[in-house]
Order: sequence, then structure tokens, then C-alpha cells
Amino acid sequence: MKKFILMTLSVMFIFSVQVQAQKKYGKEITLKDKTKISSILEKPAEFVGKKVLVEGLIVNVCENRGCWMELAGDKPYTKIKIKVKDGEIVFPMTEKGKKALVEGEVYKITWTKEERMEAAKEEAEENGTKPDFTGLTDSTWYQIKGLGAKINE
Repeated sequence: MKKFILMTLSVMFIFSVQVQAQKKYGKEITLKDKTKISSILEKPAEFVGKKVLVEGLIVNVCENRGCWMELAGDKPYTKIKIKVKDGEIVFPMTEKGKKALVEGEVYKITWTKEERMEAAKEEAEENGTKPDFTGLTDSTWYQIKGLGAKINE
């Protein structure tokens, strides 16, 4: 009987540690099947407007408001930005370097060269530097509108 009680307590302890080992942000995650970040980056147009569940190492977090984070992809040198509405979800800088599971909707961003130049001016002003317009052209990229996330401790 003692062995049974000890085993039960051990299992309960291990389970409680695993449950506590994740921080939740935003809405509950509802999807079960994960989509590889590389799949999104290879054929982004196929994912626009679709809800996805991605997993990856957090390689960067917004220093100003915690309104975005970047996840490393499953292939070397790939990453995708998870953007959330300012103040709706706040990702602390301390989450950098941890593994995240994120549910969100893929969307497309298209900027003209002029829009990129204006953004570069604003960023330089915020950082107290000179704007760099080198290589700026019209561009399109893809991000995920983050709805909910779980980050491992």
C-alpha cells in the first residue's frame, strides 16, 4: 500500500511540475496539428488567412512593448515573426531562448519602397541613429498574427 501511495504521489508531482513548466499568453490553443515554419515560408500564399500552430525557439522579442517575437524555423537560418496587437499580449524579454508553441493566422504584408523609407526614418529616430536606405525596394513578407501561446520555462 505504501508503494502505491508513493507511486501515486510521484506521478502527481511530476505531472504538476510539467503543467507549471509552461506560461500561457492570450487565448487557449485549439489546434492539435503543428505546421512546420519551413512549410509556411516555402509556400506562404497557401497559408494566408489560415490558422496555424507553429513551434520554435524564441530568437527575438520586441524590446519596447513585447508586441512581437520571432521563432526559429525547423530549417537553419529561417524564422517567422509572431505579431500581436499592442497591449493585448505582452511577451517579456525573458522569454528569449525558450521554446514556444503559438497559434495564429498567417498574413501578408506588402510595402512600397517609400513606405519602407518612412519606417526606416521612424526607427532611426527612435534609436537615435541615422536612417539607412541601402537596398530598400518594394517588398512582401509574411507573419503570423498571434492569438495564443505557450512558452516552456
